Order: sequence, then C-alpha cells, then structure tokens
Amino acid sequence: MTDTIRSATAGQAPRQKMRPVLRAFAVAAVGLVVGLGGAGLPQPASAQVRIDITRGVVEPMPIAISPFLAVDPSAAPFDADIPGVVANDLASSGLFRPIDRAAFLQGPAEMNPMPDFADWRQINAQALVTGQVRREGDQIAVEFRLWDVFGQTQMAGVVYRVDPKLWRRVAHMIADQIYERMTGEGGYFDTQIVYVAESGPANKRVKRLAIMDQDGANNRYLTDGADQVLTPRFSPNSREITYMAFRGRQARVFIYDLDTGRQRVLGDFPGMTFAPRFTPDGRGVVMSMARDGVTSIYRLDTNGGSVQRLTSSQAIDTSPSLSPDGRQMTFNSDRSGGQQIYVSGADGSGAQRISFGNGTYATPVWSPRGDLIAFTKMNRGRFYIGVMRPDGSDERLLTDGYLVEGPTWAPNGRVLAFFRQDRPGGPTRLYSIDITGYNERLIVTPGEASDPAWSALIR
Repeated sequence: MTDTIRSATAGQAPRQKMRPVLRAFAVAAVGLVVGLGGAGLPQPASAQVRIDITRGVVEPMPIAISPFLAVDPSAAPFDADIPGVVANDLASSGLFRPIDRAAFLQGPAEMNPMPDFADWRQINAQALVTGQVRREGDQIAVEFRLWDVFGQTQMAGVVYRVDPKLWRRVAHMIADQIYERMTGEGGYFDTQIVYVAESGPANKRVKRLAIMDQDGANNRYLTDGADQVLTPRFSPNSREITYMAFRGRQARVFIYDLDTGRQRVLGDFPGMTFAPRFTPDGRGVVMSMARDGVTSIYRLDTNGGSVQRLTSSQAIDTSPSLSPDGRQMTFNSDRSGGQQIYVSGADGSGAQRISFGNGTYATPVWSPRGDLIAFTKMNRGRFYIGVMRPDGSDERLLTDGYLVEGPTWAPNGRVLAFFRQDRPGGPTRLYSIDITGYNERLIVTPGEASDPAWSALIR
C-alpha cells in the first residue's frame, strides 16, 4: 500500500509507506495552516489557556469541538465523524469536557475564516476546535484549528491529506495535537492495544491474540485460538509483537510481524517460560526460563542468535522490563523470601530490592519516561495496581479489586491500562487509569480481555 498522509506544504514527499496493519503515515507539521485563506488570521502564539496537570486532581477544561465544514457534499459524513472521535478521545483523558453541541451559537460556515469569540465565551468555552473537510480526488483533505477563546488567538493548525478509510487515524492525530498543545505532554490517542481475547468456559478457555485502536475501534483477531496465547508485548516501533503460545504443554515464544501478518518462532522451551518483552532497541527479547530447576532471566537476540543468562541466583526471577535507555532492568524475584521487585543493571548485575511495603509485588513495568515503575501488588486477599520511583520511593496505589493485574503504559507515561475481574468466575475486562489514580475507565472490547500491551505512537 502506498497511501500516505502529507502536510499541506507543496511538494513535500511522504516520509514512509503505509503499513498494512498499523497503517502508518507521515505527520503534518504542527502549526501549519493553509488552504483556507490563512492571510490575516491571528498567528499561533503561546497558549493563554493551558491545563496544569501537575496539580493532581484537575477540573476538566470546557472545550467546544465544532462540526467541521464540509466544503463539498462528498466530504460528508467526515464533517461530523472526525470531530466526534476527537471529542471522545479528549473526554476519555479526564482532562477535557467537550461542550454539548446544542449550546453552540455558531455553525461551521459562520467561523470561516474566524470565529466570533464572544459567542464561545458566552457558553464558557475556554478552547475551540474548528475545521473543514473537502475531497481532493481519491483523498480527503482535513484541516483543524485550535483557538484560545479568551486570548482570541490560534494555538495550532494542521492539514492532513489521506485516504478516506483512514479518517479515524486523522481524528486521533488531531486529538493528540490538541492534548499536547494544552497539557505540554505527549499525546497517546494515535496508538493501538494488543491483548488476549478470552472466551469459553473456565475448563476449556480459548485465548486468542487481538489488536485494536486504543479507543476499542477496529478490533481484529491475529490468531485463531488453536494455541493458548499469553503476554503479548509490542516492539519499540510497534511493528512486531512478541508473545507466548502453548500447544499442549509445549511453550513457544513467537514474534508476529504486523506488516506482513507472518509469525516466526523465536524459540521452543521445554521448561516453564514467562513474559517475553522486547529490549528498548528492538534487537532482543528478555524473558524468564526455568532450566535445571532454576528460573532465571535471559536475553535472546531476535535474529535467532545468542542466548545470554542475565540473573544467576537460586531464586525465581521473572517479569523483566528494561528502562527506556536500556541501562537498567526491573524484575520480580523471591530471593528475599517473598515476591518483591528488584532493579539491576541491564546485564543483571548489582540487583537491589526496591519494594518494601506490606504484601507481595509482581509484573514491574518501566515507564516510557523512565521516572516510574508500575506494578501489581497482592495484600490480604486483594490486588492493587500501583507505581513507585525506580529507587522504591513514593509508592502509590492507584486502584484495587478482587483481581487487577497486568499494567501497561501509554507512550506518554501518563496513563496505564490493565485488566480487572471483580468476582470469582466473573468476566475479565480492560481498563485505563491516570497515574494520579483518577479517571478509571472501561476499554470496550467485543468479549472478555486480559494481558493488554500499549503501543508507541503509530507515527
């Protein structure tokens, strides 16, 4: 496939080809506004309005997201569908409150080239999103503008050209631009989640690999259920997934290529094997394996090369996760007598215990920003999802339940996804939560779901 999204700069070449599964395309430059008579418009300026997300609990910002102007009839229904997805993305963050369109005093045609800011102040909008859609041959051109209502200035504007089938991707990218401009942090809407789709009775469970957009759209299954799959994890560039599969009692580690749909076996392991995860450079996979009665952490080259043992205690060492710079590793071990979290060098050297609270700890995962480690905690019959600093300080428990497990980071390090079961035998579902412990939300899937993993930004 060769479809691309390009900025509106004349003659700019596409930066990469479309990927068949992830549908990657180049991103238009932030701040670029053309094609609608930009002369005389207020120039992008420093934001007069901004969300301070360092204060913990944040009152959602009222934001008006107008239907886009359909320049020609063939641009419908994108004029409503795209801003609808943008509104849903921003609302799901818990930081924005999209204003009901019934309160709007201006329509899309009345805001070309500029809105009347007094009408938007009257309904208490602090920010305004406008846009337009038009057909250009077999593509659609989508433009959006972000306005500071009280400062009466344009804060951002971008034009995208894309195959109409990719309109949802454009919407997620627009939401990311708004999120980044208003919070100062990276967005996370133009991403995907891979997970284990579960069905069937407890004694005959079917577990398939599935993938979807972060908002639950475009769900599809990658495996047919013949093998029981576990612990899928994205590569750093989000083009591959490593996961475990069991056929009978035989454990195999696979790598699934999302560009081609092909799978290859990284290795067959006769002993117990746990939780493969890519290294930050994508050239290796770290995982735990049981050999000669000892469960240790190993690094395997993804090209089928060497196998390197990283930990050598007589304890059970599992669930490795490397820091974003690849210099350190966190993992789970019972070497102190109970299941706790350790941090070591990337080669397993100098391991130090960092968890000292009540209960036991599992599934440590390093934040993409490097500042926190997420974990699962078990104490007095309840499970918790929490975070702590890499030195073990500032432990915070974000949510709890009968079973909450498997935290995975959004690429901006601000949001976690995990899976929850509220009662014995009850359904397992995916949820997301802010690292402040607020804004816990269900991620809708067609059926039961567990073991989520969040991709990097697709672009």
